[in-house]
Amino acid sequence: MRVTMIGAGYVGLVSGVCFADFGHDVTCVDKDERKIALLREGKMPIYEPGLDELVAQNVREGRLSFTTDASDAIRNADAVFIAVGTPSRRGDGHADLSYVFAAAEEIADLMQGYTVVVTKSTVPVGTGDEVEKRILARRPDADFAVVSNPEFLREGAAINDFKRPDRVVVGGAEDPRARKVVEELYRPLYLNETPIVFTERRTSELIKYAANAFLAMKITFINEMADLCEKVGADVQQVARGIGLDNRIGAKFLNAGPGYGGSCFPKDTIALVRTAQEYGAPVRLIETTVAINDDRKAAMADRIIAAVGGDVKGKTIAMLGLAFKPNTDDMRDAPALDIVPALQKAGAKIRAFDPESMEEAAHLLKGVEFATGPYDCVKGADAVAILTEWDQFRALDLKRMKELLKTPVVVDLRNVYKPGEMRERGFTYVSIGRPGT
Repeated sequence: MRVTMIGAGYVGLVSGVCFADFGHDVTCVDKDERKIALLREGKMPIYEPGLDELVAQNVREGRLSFTTDASDAIRNADAVFIAVGTPSRRGDGHADLSYVFAAAEEIADLMQGYTVVVTKSTVPVGTGDEVEKRILARRPDADFAVVSNPEFLREGAAINDFKRPDRVVVGGAEDPRARKVVEELYRPLYLNETPIVFTERRTSELIKYAANAFLAMKITFINEMADLCEKVGADVQQVARGIGLDNRIGAKFLNAGPGYGGSCFPKDTIALVRTAQEYGAPVRLIETTVAINDDRKAAMADRIIAAVGGDVKGKTIAMLGLAFKPNTDDMRDAPALDIVPALQKAGAKIRAFDPESMEEAAHLLKGVEFATGPYDCVKGADAVAILTEWDQFRALDLKRMKELLKTPVVVDLRNVYKPGEMRERGFTYVSIGRPGT
């Protein structure tokens, strides 16, 4: 099938290349000339494991192309995906849908013949109705269907998530022609017996927000359990395992840490809260989740300050990891964006290392010295804080690290190491929700 992806950001690029790998003819469109130029050169504008190889392969085989000109791509498409950003709107937290509506109007002006318009962007309930209304306003005679197909991609594992998903959700494909297009797009997944959940369009839109809000709530729950564990002398990792083995609960998203971040959970929880308030059905659990998570990020700086004796003025803190999670360069709402400025305000000097996100971090964090590697980062520091659990931070040479540190203080906000082992090696060790730290 001929597929056009409007937006070559994280979702659009990963989705586009995976559809191409399924055998479809895909054109990714983006107004950012620099991004398209990079993609045409085979350079990825984002870090995602395996993405560069998959893009190169599908470009080479003629199934994937990139352009800033949407004209031909939309005119010739069987399906046009809207995969543009929906950031939080300044002032009220609602999702900013200006890019979505601009894409819809461009599609209306250019599409020819029957076209399935698919909203892949995360959008509030009722957005599909508005997209349909705007297309009809510009093209009353247009032959089209508007379908909701939310993404459930985890950064760092997005290609696998797209090709081997738990489910695919499709809303608004009541038109048999639209359903046929969607089924053909995802035909390879039928062979793997992946559940394709067909719903009404508004239901599909809400499923995405409900899923992200529930996962954010699960993370926040285990973080609160970690705080309780510290008070009563229990181990949050064992608590997480004990409850995660219950099939009704599951083990995923039960890792205690400094709070959730990234491109989805922060903005989607806030957008859901605003939507629920607007409809007079407040989601108080999610409102509380948002507040707790914000407070938690701020509290992590206090934890680091306490670990070095209550005063960081003039001291150097080494930060291992800046991205909100490993295997991505995404700095959006990363805990580091709260922790680093708070430490700097308290008088600390920050030296940091992250395998992929330092270029982006340099635009967001001022006054930070960026290191060339983990050992360069910790050399001469008064303490080291582990903010992101990259694999290379899981197997550090602890003897070497202790020799390089000015004082052997480790604040492990991801529970990478074992408290007993760290104490035996002579470290002052602080972690999350575990006794003896």
